[in-house]
Amino acid sequence: MTIDKILALGQTAMELGLINSLTVLSLFLSYSMLNVCDLSTDGCYTLGAAVGALVAIAGYPWLSLPAAMLAGMISGFVTATLQTRMGVQSLLAGIVVNTALYSVNMALTGNKATLSMNKTTTIFSMAKNLLKDTPLAGQSTLIVMLIVVALVIVFLCFFLKTKLGLAIRATGSNADMVRSSSINPTFTTTVGLCISNAFTGLSGCLMAQQAKSFDINMGSGMVTVALASLLIGGVFVAKHKPIPLRAVGTVLGAVIFRIVYALALRFNMPAFMLKAVSSIIVVLAISGPYLRKQLPLMIRRWKASREGRSA
Repeated sequence: MTIDKILALGQTAMELGLINSLTVLSLFLSYSMLNVCDLSTDGCYTLGAAVGALVAIAGYPWLSLPAAMLAGMISGFVTATLQTRMGVQSLLAGIVVNTALYSVNMALTGNKATLSMNKTTTIFSMAKNLLKDTPLAGQSTLIVMLIVVALVIVFLCFFLKTKLGLAIRATGSNADMVRSSSINPTFTTTVGLCISNAFTGLSGCLMAQQAKSFDINMGSGMVTVALASLLIGGVFVAKHKPIPLRAVGTVLGAVIFRIVYALALRFNMPAFMLKAVSSIIVVLAISGPYLRKQLPLMIRRWKASREGRSA
């Protein structure tokens, strides 16, 4: 493989990693801050892609971004309503919404599983045209994504320091304490999931525009990929670090995961095995701390068992 091909592969992996990092930042807010495992991510990601594709095809590429975020917020509101006002457990609420969103997405696209955007103007094509006479023309997609991700991180950092942001973080730490402090955890959970799913919808919209196509299954397994990326980022930036560093760590985790993904494809790993690899990464990352604590006990038991057999 030549150096040019390696650089091109690395740039593509970074672009896709930055796009997916918005979904990882979504889980950073819902899973790490609010302590809610939202399993509607797959459907919400596809919903954002569908809405973004339809609005861009209609000739409004810039409007597709807030439209996809609004669609994600509606998805998050429904999920939060099921949890907080209808007594549905968080995991089940996410599964129910994710299942329903498949039908919603098919209805939005007119019962079409795919949409082509080859002749559609997107924000990436607009950026490329804007930079066509500059040395940065080949990095237009990367530049756009760096700007978008930076804006999202800045928003998160400022928002989580506001009174409402602190209430959301407190809800994730101890909902009973928040309730005793005259803060409504139903409201904070709803706001947190709405903002979180807005990022997921934006991520799906940008992915559809970058790929110049929409597919009804493009969000399949996204929650596992995002969770794996979030946990990878946690390896580099510990939980006690400031929020800006943790947010950057999640983005780094998404990029690293995408690079590993690209390398696996280059080494001819079957594409259908990649989701299994994502699941294994999640299991190892979650169970790693527990296994490290249990390792000394397991060694002592093993030694005692050997001594008992020798005696």
